[in-house]
Amino acid sequence: MEGVPARLSDIAAQAGVSEATVSRVFNGKPGVSATTRRSVVAAVDLLGYERPPRLRQRSAGLIGLITPELNNPIFPALAQAVEQVLTGAGYTPLLCTQTPGGSTEDQLTEMLVDRGVAGIVFVSGLHADSTADVDRYARLAGRGTPFVMINGYTERISAPFMSTDDRTAMRLAVSHLVELGHERIGLAVGPRRFVPVLRKIEGFVRHMRAALHCTAEEAGALVQHSLFTVEGGRSAAEALLDRGCTAVVCGSDMMAFGAVRAARHRGLDVPRDVSVVGFDDSPLIVFADPPLTTIRQPVEAMGKAAAHALLEAVGGTPAPHSEFVFLPELVVRGSTGAGPR
Repeated sequence: MEGVPARLSDIAAQAGVSEATVSRVFNGKPGVSATTRRSVVAAVDLLGYERPPRLRQRSAGLIGLITPELNNPIFPALAQAVEQVLTGAGYTPLLCTQTPGGSTEDQLTEMLVDRGVAGIVFVSGLHADSTADVDRYARLAGRGTPFVMINGYTERISAPFMSTDDRTAMRLAVSHLVELGHERIGLAVGPRRFVPVLRKIEGFVRHMRAALHCTAEEAGALVQHSLFTVEGGRSAAEALLDRGCTAVVCGSDMMAFGAVRAARHRGLDVPRDVSVVGFDDSPLIVFADPPLTTIRQPVEAMGKAAAHALLEAVGGTPAPHSEFVFLPELVVRGSTGAGPR
């Protein structure tokens, strides 16, 4: 519909305002609140119309957003939350994705700096890898480029960090499964070197000990590392089922899909024979069969906080070097049920 003249009646209906209000926004007339103006602009975009000249902003500058692959729906969801704030502030976001065999984080960072970006948001990047050399970020700061980090923390990088409380997430998952009667609970997570993984393990072991009175060694023996993919989840769940687990907590929803496959491959029913808990509450998982019980990351709050922190830094008032921790939420659906009698 690009280039089609916007119909005031359609836009007014979509935005929930009068045609007169839409006309005032289009013509830049006073008497319209900023919220109403945003609603009208959003309606124009949602209906696929081309924005009138008065509603086309000149970009205040470029902001880079570096994410891992986009196969996991949680990353596009985070990117959308960040971009919403940036575009609302007049900036143009540049989304850069790392893919196997493609550009590395360092190459993408260099490309963004060469393009004169005002700042960069890193999502689950090398800052989350406890074995990575963090001097790269000191060099970036030395070049005058502000940045913020999402998911992954280290004291060695001077920047604001936004993280989900992984330890609390494990408490929520373990408590839920213990209440259902499970005593043999496994944890399927990604590689140990990642900070969110280390924190999940710490929380899992602590709450297994508290809820089931097992030793740290016994709880640690029920942790299985793999990749944050469907196949990774399947292989990790296979190993945990071999150890007699009746419930599996996963480090991502993608892994949880794999865990459900592993159970079904053995002729087991989810949740009658095996309970599965995911992590993220990424879009579309409500359509899984069965609908997935999961730990919801506060994606929108984290993405918006990261964007606001970066905009403050770009404006000359950087946020403190600290970690802002966001509380997750347990969303109970159909993939968890009563443990074995």
